[in-house]
Amino acid sequence: MPYKLFTPDHIYITSDAIDYPVTKQILSTFHNVKYTCVDDENSIDRSYTVLLLTKQRADFYKNCPGTKKYICCGYQILNLINNCEIGCTYCILQGYLDEPYITVFVNIDDLFQELSVLFNGDKNRYFRIGTGELADSLSTDHFTGYARMLVEFFSDKRNAMLELKTKTTQIDNILNIRHGGRTVVSWSLNTPRMIASEESNAPTLDERLLAAKRCQDAGYRIGLHFDPMIYYPNWEAEYKEVIDRVFEFLEPGHIIWISLGALRYPPYLEDIIRERHPNSKITYGELVTGIDNKMRYVKTIRIEMFRKMYQWLKKKDPNLFIYCCMEHSDVWKRSFGWTPGNSLTLKNMMDELIQ
Repeated sequence: MPYKLFTPDHIYITSDAIDYPVTKQILSTFHNVKYTCVDDENSIDRSYTVLLLTKQRADFYKNCPGTKKYICCGYQILNLINNCEIGCTYCILQGYLDEPYITVFVNIDDLFQELSVLFNGDKNRYFRIGTGELADSLSTDHFTGYARMLVEFFSDKRNAMLELKTKTTQIDNILNIRHGGRTVVSWSLNTPRMIASEESNAPTLDERLLAAKRCQDAGYRIGLHFDPMIYYPNWEAEYKEVIDRVFEFLEPGHIIWISLGALRYPPYLEDIIRERHPNSKITYGELVTGIDNKMRYVKTIRIEMFRKMYQWLKKKDPNLFIYCCMEHSDVWKRSFGWTPGNSLTLKNMMDELIQ
């Protein structure tokens, strides 16, 4: 189905969030949508398509919850928004978040204060930060405008960069603004067949690539994330076609990094996927419990997929930086012919790309 911008049926506002400028802006944007002030989230009627506006009472900033058992890139994350309306079949948020609605934290000035203290307090440390862990970075930007604020905030930071990860085409707010080369705009990509069956509420491949090209033309560096790759009959031909399509839209020199990650999810998510997405077949693959206790394809399948993707991409441009997301050093070596060996080395390599 065609991608549609999120519009709530009802807005709930906690009493401590009512006077924030972002709250007033969002109510103005959705001026035809009724809203209710509540003391806490227990009063929310979950039968509606709900938007909750509230304060972030914890820190906005935290480290990416990787695992020491796999090589991680040393990413940090900002939690500005919880949940995503796109509804991909494999999305871990289905089991990770208890609430079935989108939450926007409206005290964004507190975020900027938190980051200023962090960046100024350790100028010898480099911060590579994204907003796409608990939400799509851009899918709610038509009513929050957060991406523009973040891009402009990061534009003059010498020891920090921002990555916006998305499956959407909502880039108009960031095209004609000062970014200083400090923001990477990244897209999660998959084959048209998998987009249609597992990401059916998201824009098509070509729509995403056209948006990426517009960001490239605006001077942004582009990130690409083939994650999760899904193993199915004819996967090889179809993922190779995606790579060919990528380079019909994008210049290799504007692509700062490309990640590869295979389908993985906590065991409890399997029943949720089968119940909510009965037509999906992703849980029927050759999946085993990995050392992180997530269901993963057997190692031979992951290596086969990563090795071929790496070869196809390097044939397009040998200078492309390609990395595995959440994989053991042995998988890197057998897939790419090399390995960073540990998480710190990978972090340093990626930090150097943006400096």
